[in-house]
Amino acid sequence: MAAELTVHQLIAKHRPTLDQALEAIRTRAYWSPHPEHPKAYGEHGSLDMAAGKAAFDALLGTRLDLGQPGTDGFVGAEVSPYGIELGVEYPHADVDVLLPAMKAGQKAWRDAGAEIRAVVCLEILKRISDRTHEFAHAVMHTSGQAFMMAFQAGGPHAQDRGLEAVAYAYVEQVRTPDTAEWTKPQGKRDPLALTKQFTPVPRGIGLVIGCNTFPTWNGYPGLFASLATGNAVLVKPHPRAVLPLALTVQVARDVLSEAGFDPNLVALTAERPGEGIAKTLATRPEIRIIDYTGSTAFGDWLEANARQAQVYTEKAGVNSVLVESAGDYKGMLANLAFSLSLYSGQMCTTPQNLLIPRDGIRTDEGPKTFDEVVADLARSVDGLLGDDARANALLGAIVNPDVKARLETAAGLGEVALASREIANPEFPGAVVRTPVVVKLDGAKPDDEAAYMSECFGPVSFAVAVDSASDAVELLRRTIREKGAMTVGAYTTDEEVEQAVQEICLEEAAQLSLNLVGGVYVNQTAAFSDFHGSGGNPAANAALCDGAFVANRFRVVEVRREA
Repeated sequence: MAAELTVHQLIAKHRPTLDQALEAIRTRAYWSPHPEHPKAYGEHGSLDMAAGKAAFDALLGTRLDLGQPGTDGFVGAEVSPYGIELGVEYPHADVDVLLPAMKAGQKAWRDAGAEIRAVVCLEILKRISDRTHEFAHAVMHTSGQAFMMAFQAGGPHAQDRGLEAVAYAYVEQVRTPDTAEWTKPQGKRDPLALTKQFTPVPRGIGLVIGCNTFPTWNGYPGLFASLATGNAVLVKPHPRAVLPLALTVQVARDVLSEAGFDPNLVALTAERPGEGIAKTLATRPEIRIIDYTGSTAFGDWLEANARQAQVYTEKAGVNSVLVESAGDYKGMLANLAFSLSLYSGQMCTTPQNLLIPRDGIRTDEGPKTFDEVVADLARSVDGLLGDDARANALLGAIVNPDVKARLETAAGLGEVALASREIANPEFPGAVVRTPVVVKLDGAKPDDEAAYMSECFGPVSFAVAVDSASDAVELLRRTIREKGAMTVGAYTTDEEVEQAVQEICLEEAAQLSLNLVGGVYVNQTAAFSDFHGSGGNPAANAALCDGAFVANRFRVVEVRREA
């Protein structure tokens, strides 16, 4: 976008995409403007595979100066899970200077209106999309995702979630008209007549606290929801995953400036090692919205202590899959094996507990005992990951030492049905790559319950033996209610069991996937159609994305005048 490009040109360029997004969230049908295949990029000025890698390589060892007010130094110590030191330095902010500067541009941004804010956000997303290959390498080398997953989840899928948030924000803001003529009859007297003006007013500055595993996918919904509703946004990345969000802030600042708005409406604050600035920022009076993805402990702290802000959290849960019977046994095993393996289980949606009756299950291949089901699943995982090249492409790298420690500890919690093994990555010898571990536990033993009722984030799953399908259903209910769940899966050919599981998920507000055997997995969700989380159980207090996620980021202020 050239500097002389007007907001009218932006509307002409992006309004059709906005309209398609509005239609998609209305129908919940499949739609995406962002191609998933790497070969789709490279035309019309966007970066192809080679250029994207070169752009990423050129960033290594450099200083990313964003030109922000209050920069009092530069920080940066990211090391890729693949063993590469990134060496990129980012601005460290004096927030006493930066926060007032961010507020200065909000009046003009507010007065621009919902449509202009939306199309400016879409221009930011378009520019990010044009650099998807570059961003993919940035996500890969901060999160440990394998390249294809980093490309898709960190690129088009994250961009879809950002656009989805813009669409929901637009809908909620235009629900109320800009003006209204109000007339109340008074019988024989002249009617009362008022002209009323309604303005969506931002809450203040939004704070996005980034996560290590999905910096863009989890960061974009809150960033774009707050920006589209008129708020300035301060981005505080995870110390190990700064680069993808720093590049995002850089693009946003460029677009805002070229569209005639204050670039300080979006800013970055990186932190020094051990500084822990999230708590300090979260309780500042200027911060009125917080978006957070991460541990339950800090999410709970934010909800309890950031009293001045509207807080949106995605925390942790214990995801379960109930296995009662299977109409396509091989398909079930293949689907579960992929779900357990993808990105080494380092997803908030990965199944952890497999609830299986100890007397076994009915399948299209005949009855299967508990031990047979678990052994067959172990063989499916082994078959999926038997080739090291394919395994590396699915597993990625272990994101941090805590995940590796949990994986190693899990093997001592019960009988190991599938042992984790180390895989070498020839391209990145420094990468820590491990296959999943599956451990058998007994649902009736208190000691085992302590293990399966706690989240074990990473490539760890528990095959939990239960006395019956009804016991599995009740354990599922208790797990969701007490620990929360981002996802629930179930395999059953019994209509009563299916209805029971569905009723529990409706009552406890958990998203359910039934009998998945094809190319859709319980740990994947599609923007514009699937809801990520529900906001109705302890795993998260918000859903990505619905009206509730955006509507409280602004308030409508009315001005009345005599007509």
